[in-house]
Amino acid sequence: MPELFYKRRSKRWLAWLGLGVFVVVLDQFVKLMIVASFTYGEGLIITSFFNLVHVLNHGAAFSFLADQGGWQRWFFTGLAFVISIWLIAMIRRHQDERLQPLAFALILGGAIGNVIDRVRIGAVIDYLDFHAVGYHFPAFNLADSAITLGVILMLLQQLLEGRKSHG
Repeated sequence: MPELFYKRRSKRWLAWLGLGVFVVVLDQFVKLMIVASFTYGEGLIITSFFNLVHVLNHGAAFSFLADQGGWQRWFFTGLAFVISIWLIAMIRRHQDERLQPLAFALILGGAIGNVIDRVRIGAVIDYLDFHAVGYHFPAFNLADSAITLGVILMLLQQLLEGRKSHG
């Protein structure tokens, strides 16, 4: 019986990893479509507040460290590698839960999606461009969205656990 339980847990762990792989594949597919459809710097107005664009981000979120001499490419790649190993361990540890491994899988998929760009071309391909009332939000991509959603879900899980322990 313990062996059967272990196999079930392994399948659940692999399913969460599969979600991360799905995020990577979808992210890379959309980026390939953007690169095939737009030249660098080109865009398409979709609505009064949203454009599709083809831009590159040499830094991290909000172009943090983008103007550095190139060392940030390998720093962010290494950081994502270390975080990915930690996320895989956390997925395995929390595989029987729902919210926590979902959050970890989304972050893992987004991180790997952006690392592929950094290794392949030296920058992350961004294409979602929102703006309104004179404010222009920095362009981002599906991988960034998965990371953001994953972090929100992690925080939500922590809030829910905090309420359980205090209430």
